[in-house]
Amino acid sequence: MDEGKTPMLVDVRGEEEFAAVNLNGTLIRLDTLPARIGELEPYRDQLLVVHCRSGARSANAVQFLIANGFMNVRNLKGGILAWSREIDPSMPTY
Repeated sequence: MDEGKTPMLVDVRGEEEFAAVNLNGTLIRLDTLPARIGELEPYRDQLLVVHCRSGARSANAVQFLIANGFMNVRNLKGGILAWSREIDPSMPTY
């Protein structure tokens, strides 16, 4: 993002979590990712950044996406909690 490139941001949390606070990503819950992977197909060659609350669910999502041929995928280490702590302290945590 610092280089002016905006990655595709995928939020794998639940709807309630997303409603409470989000980074304006696309909500695809981890448990629905296998059924909805086709929605990410147009972004196969772009950088995908996956996040959740703390980084565990998104790490699982990254592994799944890599296993399905998405090679330019990153986990937002520490999730939205780390984002709030390190990037935007005004963002609420839960």
